[in-house]
Amino acid sequence: MKIFKTKNFERWARKEKLDDIALVKAVAEIVAGLYEADLGGGLFKKRIARSGRGKSGGYRTIVATNKSARYRWVFLYGYAKNVRDNITEVEKEDLKDFASLYLSFSAEQIELALQNQLLFEVIEHEEEISDNGGNL
Repeated sequence: MKIFKTKNFERWARKEKLDDIALVKAVAEIVAGLYEADLGGGLFKKRIARSGRGKSGGYRTIVATNKSARYRWVFLYGYAKNVRDNITEVEKEDLKDFASLYLSFSAEQIELALQNQLLFEVIEHEEEISDNGGNL
Protein backbone atom coordinates (compact mmCIF):
# COMPACT_ATOMS: atom_id res chain seq x y z
CA MET A 1 0.00 0.00 0.00
CA LYS A 2 1.20 3.49 -0.85
CA ILE A 3 -0.10 6.85 0.30
CA PHE A 4 0.42 10.03 -1.70
CA LYS A 5 -0.64 13.65 -1.58
CA THR A 6 -1.01 16.01 -4.51
CA LYS A 7 1.11 19.11 -4.85
CA ASN A 8 -1.81 21.36 -3.85
CA PHE A 9 -2.65 19.18 -0.86
CA GLU A 10 1.01 19.16 0.21
CA ARG A 11 1.12 22.95 0.08
CA TRP A 12 -2.13 23.26 2.06
CA ALA A 13 -1.07 20.66 4.66
CA ARG A 14 2.29 22.37 5.18
CA LYS A 15 0.56 25.74 5.69
CA GLU A 16 -1.86 24.16 8.18
CA LYS A 17 0.96 22.22 9.89
CA LEU A 18 -0.84 18.93 9.21
CA ASP A 19 1.82 16.24 9.42
CA ASP A 20 2.13 12.92 7.62
CA ILE A 21 1.42 10.94 10.81
CA ALA A 22 -2.09 12.43 10.87
CA LEU A 23 -2.58 11.36 7.24
CA VAL A 24 -1.38 7.84 7.99
CA LYS A 25 -3.82 7.61 10.90
CA ALA A 26 -6.63 8.92 8.69
CA VAL A 27 -6.01 6.16 6.13
CA ALA A 28 -5.92 3.54 8.91
CA GLU A 29 -9.28 4.83 10.17
CA ILE A 30 -10.82 4.72 6.69
CA VAL A 31 -9.61 1.13 6.28
CA ALA A 32 -11.30 0.36 9.62
CA GLY A 33 -14.55 1.86 8.29
CA LEU A 34 -14.28 5.12 10.23
CA TYR A 35 -14.97 7.91 7.74
CA GLU A 36 -17.55 10.64 7.32
CA ALA A 37 -18.75 9.89 3.80
CA ASP A 38 -18.20 7.63 0.81
CA LEU A 39 -18.56 10.14 -2.03
CA GLY A 40 -18.45 7.49 -4.75
CA GLY A 41 -15.85 7.06 -7.46
CA GLY A 42 -13.28 5.95 -4.89
CA LEU A 43 -13.54 9.21 -2.91
CA PHE A 44 -13.88 9.41 0.86
CA LYS A 45 -14.41 12.39 3.13
CA LYS A 46 -12.37 12.09 6.33
CA ARG A 47 -12.15 14.40 9.33
CA ILE A 48 -8.74 15.00 10.89
CA ALA A 49 -8.32 16.73 14.24
CA ARG A 50 -6.42 20.00 14.51
CA SER A 51 -3.59 20.09 16.99
CA GLY A 52 -5.11 21.00 20.35
CA ARG A 53 -8.70 20.65 19.07
CA GLY A 54 -11.06 17.84 18.26
CA LYS A 55 -12.14 16.54 14.88
CA SER A 56 -15.38 18.55 14.83
CA GLY A 57 -13.46 21.84 14.59
CA GLY A 58 -10.62 20.40 12.58
CA TYR A 59 -9.93 19.60 8.97
CA ARG A 60 -11.87 17.84 6.25
CA THR A 61 -9.94 15.89 3.66
CA ILE A 62 -10.93 14.20 0.44
CA VAL A 63 -9.00 10.99 -0.16
CA ALA A 64 -9.06 8.74 -3.22
CA THR A 65 -8.38 5.01 -3.20
CA ASN A 66 -8.54 2.26 -5.78
CA LYS A 67 -9.16 -0.54 -3.25
CA SER A 68 -7.42 -2.98 -5.55
CA ALA A 69 -4.50 -5.31 -4.95
CA ARG A 70 -2.19 -2.30 -5.38
CA TYR A 71 -4.18 -0.32 -2.80
CA ARG A 72 -3.16 3.25 -3.55
CA TRP A 73 -4.33 6.27 -1.52
CA VAL A 74 -4.13 9.89 -2.71
CA PHE A 75 -5.01 12.92 -0.56
CA LEU A 76 -6.57 15.30 -3.09
CA TYR A 77 -8.11 18.16 -1.14
CA GLY A 78 -8.30 19.57 2.36
CA TYR A 79 -9.97 22.45 4.13
CA ALA A 80 -10.56 23.73 7.64
CA LYS A 81 -14.11 23.30 8.91
CA ASN A 82 -14.20 26.94 10.03
CA VAL A 83 -13.41 28.07 6.46
CA ARG A 84 -16.17 26.16 4.67
CA ASP A 85 -18.83 23.57 5.39
CA ASN A 86 -18.53 21.28 2.40
CA ILE A 87 -17.44 20.89 -1.20
CA THR A 88 -19.84 21.66 -4.04
CA GLU A 89 -21.23 19.07 -6.44
CA VAL A 90 -19.04 20.51 -9.21
CA GLU A 91 -15.95 20.19 -7.00
CA LYS A 92 -16.94 16.62 -6.12
CA GLU A 93 -17.18 15.69 -9.80
CA ASP A 94 -13.83 17.36 -10.53
CA LEU A 95 -12.23 15.47 -7.63
CA LYS A 96 -13.65 12.20 -8.99
CA ASP A 97 -11.94 12.99 -12.31
CA PHE A 98 -8.63 13.69 -10.53
CA ALA A 99 -9.04 10.50 -8.50
CA SER A 100 -9.57 8.46 -11.65
CA LEU A 101 -6.47 9.99 -13.21
CA TYR A 102 -4.13 9.53 -10.25
CA LEU A 103 -5.38 6.04 -9.42
CA SER A 104 -4.85 4.88 -13.01
CA PHE A 105 -1.17 5.90 -13.06
CA SER A 106 1.33 3.16 -13.81
CA ALA A 107 4.38 2.73 -11.57
CA GLU A 108 6.41 4.69 -14.12
CA GLN A 109 3.89 7.54 -14.17
CA ILE A 110 3.88 7.66 -10.36
CA GLU A 111 7.68 7.85 -10.34
CA LEU A 112 7.62 10.67 -12.90
CA ALA A 113 4.97 12.55 -10.88
CA LEU A 114 7.13 12.16 -7.76
CA GLN A 115 10.24 13.39 -9.57
CA ASN A 116 8.34 16.41 -10.90
CA GLN A 117 6.80 17.06 -7.47
CA LEU A 118 3.23 16.68 -8.71
CA LEU A 119 2.79 13.94 -6.10
CA PHE A 120 4.49 13.48 -2.74
CA GLU A 121 4.75 10.12 -1.01
CA VAL A 122 3.42 10.02 2.53
CA ILE A 123 4.27 6.44 3.39
CA GLU A 124 5.78 3.50 1.58
CA HIS A 125 4.92 0.27 3.38
CA GLU A 126 1.93 -1.03 5.32
CA GLU A 127 4.22 -1.93 8.24
CA GLU A 128 4.97 1.77 8.74
CA ILE A 129 1.28 2.46 9.34
CA SER A 130 1.29 0.01 12.25
CA ASP A 131 4.48 1.62 13.56
CA ASN A 132 2.72 5.00 13.55
CA GLY A 133 -0.29 3.89 15.56
CA GLY A 134 -2.57 2.60 12.81
CA ASN A 135 -4.43 -0.65 13.16
CA LEU A 136 -3.91 -2.33 9.80
